[in-house]
Amino acid sequence: MGATLIEALAGPGYGIDAAFVDAALVSALRAAVARRAAAGGFRAAAVGAGGNRAVRPDIRGDRTCWLVGTECAAESALLERFEALRVALNRTLMLGLSDLECHYAIYAPGRRYARHLDRSPQGAERVVSVVLYLNEDWRDGDGGELVIATDGGEVRVMPQGGTLAAFLSQRFEHEVRAARRERISLTGWFRRRPPSGLPL
Repeated sequence: MGATLIEALAGPGYGIDAAFVDAALVSALRAAVARRAAAGGFRAAAVGAGGNRAVRPDIRGDRTCWLVGTECAAESALLERFEALRVALNRTLMLGLSDLECHYAIYAPGRRYARHLDRSPQGAERVVSVVLYLNEDWRDGDGGELVIATDGGEVRVMPQGGTLAAFLSQRFEHEVRAARRERISLTGWFRRRPPSGLPL
């Protein structure tokens, strides 16, 4: 499962799978996003933690809907694929990953997310960040790239449907560039269980 992706995480620490899920599943997941949005499931994303947590569209402009349970077969199928990837990462790289937290994200045209490093607001350790794109017929001029800052320079990932980007959470700062059309993705983090006594 994801052998090339796992090799990339073991090497440079980031990797891209251009066909993590097929077009049919992408379409079904996009429909699930539309249903959740119509039901009012999305909220403006915030930045910061604790008393400093606030909605700052100048820094982060997406709306998110956390997946707490699944609402359709497509979401179940996706989470099964991620679970297989988690098991493979643990078996191959001994990362001790315990679970996945994830949410859908919708960026309206012109919205972005400034350069940042993934950290959990609960203090649990995010080890591997994953971003799966659910966009249809994305083109170069549409913008919206994920930009990963590496020692060798910027790595740009076009948000084409079915593409999965993965990278070590605490190692790579990254940003989402503004797009010219609505941009949809699922973002998640494979987490390591904290020391005994601390909540996830």
